[in-house]
Amino acid sequence: MSKVVGVRFKQAGTIYYFDPADIELKVGDDVVVDTAHGLSIGKVVIAPREVAPGEISEPLKPVLRKAQPDDMELEGKTREKEREALAKCEELVERFHLPMKLLSADYNLDGSYLTIYFKSEKRVDFRALLREISSTLKTHVELRQVGTRDAAKIVGGMGRCGLPLCCATHLPKFETISMRMAREQDLPLNPANISGVCGRLLCCLAYENEQYRIMKQKLPSLGQLVNTRLGEGKVIGGNPLKETVIVQLASEAVLEFPLSEIKPCSSNKPL
Repeated sequence: MSKVVGVRFKQAGTIYYFDPADIELKVGDDVVVDTAHGLSIGKVVIAPREVAPGEISEPLKPVLRKAQPDDMELEGKTREKEREALAKCEELVERFHLPMKLLSADYNLDGSYLTIYFKSEKRVDFRALLREISSTLKTHVELRQVGTRDAAKIVGGMGRCGLPLCCATHLPKFETISMRMAREQDLPLNPANISGVCGRLLCCLAYENEQYRIMKQKLPSLGQLVNTRLGEGKVIGGNPLKETVIVQLASEAVLEFPLSEIKPCSSNKPL
């Protein structure tokens, strides 16, 4: 068995695993770790635990230390450098007339590696920009193009529900969202009504989809003849969350009944 600790570098970012290296760690601790891009500060989100060797795909890098006051002070200065780097890069993007929108800049802890995220509707030849910004900032720079969903995650904002974007607050990865989910939940199929600020289908369509699917299986099908306390009628709708069935009676009256009060007719033949 091997011991691992889960570390996250962004609020809703991917969790990466490291060797805790016999350091006493708990959830919420800030730690300094060595990454592919140099030293970085992350936060422990999964306490040290034992895992089977087969669960680890490659040798883990160790946690170097708990973040010290000097480390946190250096990180604060790094955040200020990121804002300056982004502003400088924006000037160069304008000078080179490049069709790209800059989103954020991320330095590693000692400032030796800078990643600048941007979005664009098409491929961008940014070689001249990369040479200029690397020379100006005197550091290794990576320009990384991201899609619209990742751009929304980086920038953040408010969703149509009035709450902060799920992707920026608690979703570490994007699930596959389809129109079938909207159809399953009887939502309007107009993309404008079920799309987020990124222009893609709302991530929250996946939250209750399985529950809707299970509950709708309990409801009688549309057109089925059923018996109610007020007589026989035809199913014309239903509410899976309330577990109710909408029935049109022989009198043409339309009423909503609890599913528990509905019994299929002996003929059970749809109209």
